Amino acid sequence: MSDQILHECGIALIRLRKPLAYYLEKYGPTYAMTKMYILMEKQHNRGQDGAGIANIKVDIEPGYRYISRYRSVKAQPVAHLFKKIAKKYKRAQKEGKDKFRDERWLKENVAFTGELWLGHLRYGTHGKNSIENVHPFLRQNNWRSRNLVMAGNFNMTNVEELFDILVDLGQHPKEKVDTVTVMEKIGHFLDEEVQGLFEKYKERYSNQEVSEIIENEIDLSRVLRRACKDFDGGYTMAGLIGSGSSFVVRDPAGIRPAYFYADEEVVVVASEKPAIKTAFNVDYNQINEIEPGHALIVNKNGDFAQHSILPSLEKKSCSFERVYFSRGTDPQIYQERKRLGRLLVPQVLKAINFDLKNTVFSYIPNTAETAFMGMMEEIENYLIRKQKDVIVDGKPSVDSWDDLLSFRPRIEKIVIKDVKMRTFITDDEHRDEMVAHVYDTTYEVVHKGKDTLVVIDDSIVRGTTLEKSILRMLNRLQPKKIVVVSSAPQIRFPDCYGIDMSRLGDFVAFRAVIQLLKEQGKDYLLGEVYEQCLQAKASKEPVNYVKRLFEQFSDEEISAKIADIVRPSEMTADLEIVFQTVQNLHKAIPDHSGDWYFTGNYPTRGGALVANQAYLNYMDGKLVRAY
Repeated sequence: MSDQILHECGIALIRLRKPLAYYLEKYGPTYAMTKMYILMEKQHNRGQDGAGIANIKVDIEPGYRYISRYRSVKAQPVAHLFKKIAKKYKRAQKEGKDKFRDERWLKENVAFTGELWLGHLRYGTHGKNSIENVHPFLRQNNWRSRNLVMAGNFNMTNVEELFDILVDLGQHPKEKVDTVTVMEKIGHFLDEEVQGLFEKYKERYSNQEVSEIIENEIDLSRVLRRACKDFDGGYTMAGLIGSGSSFVVRDPAGIRPAYFYADEEVVVVASEKPAIKTAFNVDYNQINEIEPGHALIVNKNGDFAQHSILPSLEKKSCSFERVYFSRGTDPQIYQERKRLGRLLVPQVLKAINFDLKNTVFSYIPNTAETAFMGMMEEIENYLIRKQKDVIVDGKPSVDSWDDLLSFRPRIEKIVIKDVKMRTFITDDEHRDEMVAHVYDTTYEVVHKGKDTLVVIDDSIVRGTTLEKSILRMLNRLQPKKIVVVSSAPQIRFPDCYGIDMSRLGDFVAFRAVIQLLKEQGKDYLLGEVYEQCLQAKASKEPVNYVKRLFEQFSDEEISAKIADIVRPSEMTADLEIVFQTVQNLHKAIPDHSGDWYFTGNYPTRGGALVANQAYLNYMDGKLVRAY
């Protein structure tokens, strides 16, 4: 993606199902640490602002520390975390010598040697990138069963409502943010669960015996049903209980991803399949999806099951997850991205007037490469069909048979990203100049004034990098025409489920619609939609009124206006921008139908309210998040 946007977060959880002595004997003391490191490194694409890790030791004697947690906002946070943990291991190995493979000695003397591991990778979608904002979060108590460690990939649309619920419960939350409200709400019902069990058994057993009974009888499914019933948003949330149980709960529409693998030795959860595949060397068909509205719960003894927590909604897993965010090494995602490229070919052929001889094809690195491959495969298929028409069916052709059989599309690596360039080192006045040089190009492969240059990107969000860098750079090659192709449809509406795409004015598609409304004398609609959004906010009516503005124009009209907006003033080549259609998006990615970015059809009621609030913010000139 040429326009940088902040990504979703990632989680990783490991539960060792056998006694620690088993792993010490079979694999050595660093088994779990190594697996967790691989899980997190293979998901570092999901978060580079910070990382955190927590570990819980099961059934350790009183008087010993049983919860460990490290968090980091260093330049390479995952490496920083595991270097610190590795130092503890090395120091213990030096001091303990022959005791280093003794389960009891390790758990009593060395941090991060427990059976439960939880890792998190953070992309800061808002707020400061400080250590206090890095997961996992810890809710502490002197009862093991009341300790709660949490991390997640989530965003709630109804933080105000959740905050008020906590206040009604008698709490005094320290912040009005979703991370605090979510953990405190789950923590509240965990406390109630523990207290209820204590009242049930206190007359028959000693307090210590009751404590042990509680740790084995906590019903986390009941806790989560009570805690999550008011949540509106997209979420995958993982939690560890101090006594040794754990859970991963997923939103009812399946918006945010969550996968797990289990065998007799481990239960492991991650945000992406390739991480599990690499860390544990298992087949993809052994990796399962946590069902929407369900929680994967692992009890203190290591037994696991999925439990229904909330009634499932129509599944609307995020399609943008597949287009851009997730690793393309997942075989399904790889094929989906190739299909996105293939399905663009009819639009691309029309844009180049079917003149393949005078067209050069390329892509904008890096995630667009797979869609580019799919597009070129379909171009080859098109050529084969044309050859068949001439050779088999005898249709006329201006080319000789030799030319017809030897012709291949012209593919070049035109755009190169200079990863060494960093635009943050300069001030605002000179930043555009720096942005213009982040990309470089290959010269002398485009025939000046004759060739059309087609470049594919995975998506176009703001259009800033196109205008400030890529188009200016490509124009220097002096092609006759430049066609920019987006493998995703026009991004029109804000996300409110975990990606930092919250301000309408940032979207080039929205800016194009505003210009079209003004040019065609329809700008009175801006005020009408503003009033509708105000009324919807007051009544909490879940109708996205911003869609009304986009409905005034065809996709082609908006695409043409986007081209006008991003076209640099000095550009001499013709310019056309081609976007994927929503219909073809669903053909390419049939199992992930969440398309609210493109259509405004949000899977939860809070989504439409956020879209309306984003419009109100735009009209009021407020450069703030809408949720």
